[in-house]
Amino acid sequence: MEVAMDKDLQQDASLDKRRYKELCRQGRLFNARNRIIGGDTQAWDVQVHDQKIKEATEKARHETFAAEMKHNDKVMCILHDRERRDRKQLCRAINDFQQSFQKPETRREFDLSDPLALKKDLPARVSDSDMRNTISGMQKFMGEDLNFHERKRFQQEQNREWALQQHREWERARADHKLAEDFHLQTRLKFDETARDLQKLEGLTRKEVCAAMKEFNKNQVMELAERKRQQKQQEQEDNMTEITNLLHGDLLSENPQQAASSFGPHRVIPDRWKGMSKEQLEEIRFTQKQQIQEKLRLQEEECQRNMDWDRRRIQKARASLLHERQQQRLQRELRRALDCSNLSLAKEQHLQKKRMNEASTSQPTEDYFSQFNTRSR
Repeated sequence: MEVAMDKDLQQDASLDKRRYKELCRQGRLFNARNRIIGGDTQAWDVQVHDQKIKEATEKARHETFAAEMKHNDKVMCILHDRERRDRKQLCRAINDFQQSFQKPETRREFDLSDPLALKKDLPARVSDSDMRNTISGMQKFMGEDLNFHERKRFQQEQNREWALQQHREWERARADHKLAEDFHLQTRLKFDETARDLQKLEGLTRKEVCAAMKEFNKNQVMELAERKRQQKQQEQEDNMTEITNLLHGDLLSENPQQAASSFGPHRVIPDRWKGMSKEQLEEIRFTQKQQIQEKLRLQEEECQRNMDWDRRRIQKARASLLHERQQQRLQRELRRALDCSNLSLAKEQHLQKKRMNEASTSQPTEDYFSQFNTRSR
């Protein structure tokens, strides 16, 4: 008894110590400053002290267990002797009981060898409810019982009740089946209407996107053509202005002989030279015409090349639009298949959840979820 009390006191002390350690740990963990900074020497000293206390407690607990084991061994020996003595007394009492109360004439099998069995036996048939009237005894046949009319009336009433019950169950099953078919039909009609609305909205959106893209491409082509036309017109005007200035300027309208130099026919006096000769001008004009024609040819080639690039860009945009439409069509098919799969999975999950709810009566409450994250471990 003393050992048990010491053990209880040790358990209480150990429980209080664990509670205190838990409170200290919560204070350290929930303190953001100490947790971020790092080492806590005071906590380490406390841990060392607690480890020593734990070792001393373990040593005391082992000593207590050893004392309890000695005491239990002694008690076991006493109980073993007592059990052996009780077993001997029980065997002696059983033998006395068998000799006094379990005599041969009181046994169940004594009637097989009883000399007075025929005198004690009952008649073959006492009544219709006699349990000894078996089929092999041939003492009562079908329809010869005393309660024949009452039993027949009861069977007819029971058959009528069974027929009415089957009819009611059949009517209930047919009503449930009709209700389920109506609900299924309404659900399918609702899904079809939703799909038709979505398809119509998708068609309108696709038409608007195509129209906007077509208008944007048309505006781009028109802006590019207008910019090229303005550049070409500005360049022609600059060329005509330059030609006119050269033809009507002082440099081309004066006599070229006054600028002849004494150092040779190919030399001129810079401050007297007023222009070139007619042949030189014709040669220059011819060269300019050739340059103008060459430039026009290059411009036409550039225009043709730009038109080719525009045509290729339009073809590429049309091909990308067709590819995008095909991708959208494939995405719609995949999404339709995914919706069907999700619908079937949702039905299976709903049935499984329903079966689980029917099988399980305990549901988690707010108290169950509020107990988490309240301790330091």
